[in-house]
Amino acid sequence: MSDVRDSDEQTPKHPIQVVALRTGLTAHAIRAWERRYGAVAPTRSPTGRRLYSDAQVERLRLLRQAVSAGRRIGDIARFERETLDELVREDGGAPAAVRGRRAAGDAGQHLQACVDAVHGLDPVALASVLGRARVALGLPALLEQVVGPLMAHTGDGCRSGTLRIANEHLASAVLRSFLGPLAQGGGGGGANDPWLLVTTPSAQVHELGALIAAVDAAAGGWRPLYLGANTPAEEIAYSALAHEVRAVVLSIVYPADDPHLPDELAALRRYLGPEMPVLVGGGAAAAYGQALERIDARVMHSLAEFRKALDGLRHTPAAPG
Repeated sequence: MSDVRDSDEQTPKHPIQVVALRTGLTAHAIRAWERRYGAVAPTRSPTGRRLYSDAQVERLRLLRQAVSAGRRIGDIARFERETLDELVREDGGAPAAVRGRRAAGDAGQHLQACVDAVHGLDPVALASVLGRARVALGLPALLEQVVGPLMAHTGDGCRSGTLRIANEHLASAVLRSFLGPLAQGGGGGGANDPWLLVTTPSAQVHELGALIAAVDAAAGGWRPLYLGANTPAEEIAYSALAHEVRAVVLSIVYPADDPHLPDELAALRRYLGPEMPVLVGGGAAAAYGQALERIDARVMHSLAEFRKALDGLRHTPAAPG
């Protein structure tokens, strides 16, 4: 029986959308961890779709927990399952691990309720679930375990044809209304908290990733200067310098092949000067890797990595104006 069970755990059967829901990772993060770090090696179906086994799903779940505790994915991606189990126990302790599993279960229930509301085109239900989830989970867990996976689910569903454009637009509209007030200093920061500019570059019109970054920063004691989407480089630089922000945060989601964006990023660096930190995240950021490297931008692969970067900036002297 043990051999049968072990064989079943290794059977590739889960598409990436299911893995994202079960692990709390976005589909983009799963693909990035696979491509850059060799964290898992999924099987391909006859039509080219990634398929993951139960063992791989559990491995990704453990990796996400370890990264959320502050570890770097590049340091732990190839660790054996037993080593990952031990790290997660060390980072959280046994009682915390039990609470973490319970919270993850609660997050999964909230996420499923959000998915049901999106599929049912029910904006009232979606807004209600998000409100309850914020109270039950807290803001950081809500962003990581509900909002991020929900965005990934709707985007992947639209691309695969399992959801209509109307479903994605409804989800985006409700999330924008829910997150918007929180992005405008919703963390209740004080007058001495540092400023942080958050936006998307010119021609990048998908703003939910930037909203999440602004909300997360506000919850961490920063004052976000949130400019929305599609902001030209000159306006980003003007606003950043006028407010003496500590860093500029960009979300790059779509398109992944804009021929003008590298020049826009280069212009932004010229306007900002060499010392201003630029943090970049989003599903399409990796597609502009060379352009981002040329402007000395730091690419963020998760909210945990983003928080760690902000913590480092808080203890670093501000760039000269």
